[in-house]
Amino acid sequence: METSKVGIKVWSDYVCPFCMLAETPLHEATRDLDVEIEWMPFELRPHPTPTLRPEDEYLPAIWARSVYPMARQMKVDISLPTVSPQPYTRLAFEGYQYAAEHGKAAEYTPRVLRAFFQENRHIGRLDVLTDIASELGLDEAGFTEALTAGAYTETHQEALRTAKAYRISVAPTIIIGERHRIEGVPAVAEIRKAVLDTQAERAVAGGTACGPGGC
Repeated sequence: METSKVGIKVWSDYVCPFCMLAETPLHEATRDLDVEIEWMPFELRPHPTPTLRPEDEYLPAIWARSVYPMARQMKVDISLPTVSPQPYTRLAFEGYQYAAEHGKAAEYTPRVLRAFFQENRHIGRLDVLTDIASELGLDEAGFTEALTAGAYTETHQEALRTAKAYRISVAPTIIIGERHRIEGVPAVAEIRKAVLDTQAERAVAGGTACGPGGC
């Protein structure tokens, strides 16, 4: 059945601060619009690629130059985590697949981002992820058993293949209505325009738009 909702896919990684910052304009822009936001997995540094270390020069520099100024402007509480090296996110994404299957996809991704960037928690650890799952009302034992057994490993790999099919190389990447693509932290106006344009395009395609001859 066709739906009036405009689909918004957001490819993100849990160790990407810009993905957390993207939440604010995304929700501000769409709070009065008929949209469905879907968080999509994208690993910036999949194993065995070395992950970043906060004590090295790169992370403090990029945070000082870009992350902190943007966060202050947006009034978002965010800090460079001290977890070193930064965790791989495969297990957290497999946890996302469990959450999605149990109706908690929308809550899971923002909660994991907050755990890392606001609570300085090691989101590569199963016990930390299980605590988050429990907080969201998911079954602790079922979550732990599924991740330990690798029950969602192939599902996650399929999600990564989807990211590749969409040519995702930047986190966050936002695709609105399968037509409008935004890379990086979006502006509120940018998102609203893309959603409204998508709605207008659908109206024209469906023959419901107004024209010189009337509506």
